[in-house]
Amino acid sequence: MNRLKFWNERAETMSRDELSKVQLEGLQKTVKHVWANNEFYRKRLTDAGIEPGDIKSLDDLRKLPFLTKDDFRDQYPLGMFCMPRNTIREMHMSSGSTGTPVVMAYTEADLTQWAECMARCQIMAGLQPGDTLQVTPTFGLFNGGFGFYHGARRAGLFTVPASSGNTARQIKLMRDFHVKGLGSVVSYLPRIIEVLEKEGQTLPDLKIGIFGAETFSDAMRQHLREVLDIDAFDIYGMTETGGVGTTGMDCPAHDGIHVWEDQYITEIVNPDTGEPVPDGEMGEVIITSLTREGIPVIRYRTRDLSRIVSREKCACGRTSLRIDRIPGRCDDMLIVKGVNFFPRQIEQALLQIPGVLPDYQIVLETKNGITDVRINVEAEEGVTGYTVAKHLKEVLGFSPKGDVFKPGSLPRTEGKAKRVIKINHDEPN
Repeated sequence: MNRLKFWNERAETMSRDELSKVQLEGLQKTVKHVWANNEFYRKRLTDAGIEPGDIKSLDDLRKLPFLTKDDFRDQYPLGMFCMPRNTIREMHMSSGSTGTPVVMAYTEADLTQWAECMARCQIMAGLQPGDTLQVTPTFGLFNGGFGFYHGARRAGLFTVPASSGNTARQIKLMRDFHVKGLGSVVSYLPRIIEVLEKEGQTLPDLKIGIFGAETFSDAMRQHLREVLDIDAFDIYGMTETGGVGTTGMDCPAHDGIHVWEDQYITEIVNPDTGEPVPDGEMGEVIITSLTREGIPVIRYRTRDLSRIVSREKCACGRTSLRIDRIPGRCDDMLIVKGVNFFPRQIEQALLQIPGVLPDYQIVLETKNGITDVRINVEAEEGVTGYTVAKHLKEVLGFSPKGDVFKPGSLPRTEGKAKRVIKINHDEPN
């Protein structure tokens, strides 16, 4: 049997001219669709002085107003839905931990589109029809579990829908069913490694890890390669775009995230002015969907930061735009003593220290208006707080306190790891 290099070779290897034509047609169709079927969108476009006929080229995209997370929240639950309600087949939503949740509702066509994008990601990672994929994100309102499942069904994979928790069972399933690929949040892997090492087990069949919902460093990727002998892929997508994998993933060359350009237009803009930035310059990722019908997004402000890596053909053969892996969000940047940094930079620096393990916390403590940072990290015997603080000083330019804990001491979570903890002594109790 011939190995698949692409899930959809035609779509994944289009020329730039072909992609531009597909994108313009998709943009025009989407603008007409939301105008005709949704009052919120129609008013938003009218207020901006735009009618569907005004979109004559891809340059006209910049005339369209931005969409934000607050718009989704204001229209909760289904104020942005652009199809008859009886066409809804599934829904997912954000956790809503910071306010009203964001809802994404799917028609049958939307589920097919999601599965298509995820199948491309899974095949690009090296999985083949018949291979076993274990899915560890929850099967519920969070879209992760179902996204991996829909894609695996489309790609013809053997799916183990393990959901989250019970690490011993997860490992048993991986061993018993010869799991080749794992879909997960990356912060769960240190827990799996911990249990494997304690029980003296290995996972000889596991070769591919597809990780979403969290940023992770190149040092973490290398750690997983060395300890588990797996290739770690960074998958991109969010509730607002339709779920995990909808906007792309990096390929085995690991030279940027391939955006599925026949499905989405990606812009990088200055987060303060909204103006486009030159290729290679960091800015905010803006996403416009071209084929979704339930809740399309037009110029959605993701608040994620990235840059355009290349518009040229990749070593893997795909021709789509590549953006850099997400280092953080506009609102995730930490500023301590005049130094700006992202949590991923802390992880990268920590894993460069021999004996330091991947479990850590960044504690921001404010007292009398002054914020100090303390890094809680698990490490093997012999690693000191001084060692950690000295290395972070060299990498980041300031000296956080370094508190070292024995392996297994820091709290464990089954979902996304809570890396940043804020303590403000100046706020009233």
